[in-house]
Amino acid sequence: MDVIKLTRELGKAIQEDDGYKLFAAAKEKADNDAELQDLIGKFNLKRMDLSSAVTASEPDQAKLEQLDKELKELYDTVMSNPTMIEFNATKQAVDGMMSFINQILTASVNGEDPFLVEEAHDCGGNCGSCGGCH
Repeated sequence: MDVIKLTRELGKAIQEDDGYKLFAAAKEKADNDAELQDLIGKFNLKRMDLSSAVTASEPDQAKLEQLDKELKELYDTVMSNPTMIEFNATKQAVDGMMSFINQILTASVNGEDPFLVEEAHDCGGNCGSCGGCH
């Protein structure tokens, strides 16, 4: 069977996966959440303000500190929004699935048996974002 055809079938299977369906629904919900989109817009504007202040010919340290504080507060507000929490959780699950798929494909290209590939978990050393040790 043609590899490209099989890849397209894999793509369709991914779209039919329950985890992907949860992610797609969470993404649509986030895209349509006016409050969340407003917060993201405010965050992006504040980030642009901070960037402009940093590159000013004579940066005002007090202004930089205030903008940085406001940016961090907006970030925390965005990230604590229930719709954003749901989106991030479902995205993380899909990203994990895609990472494992890529591990299998890479191992296969390197001549390994794809049925023997075990999911590898990258550890960046920061347990704060960890889903658990393997």
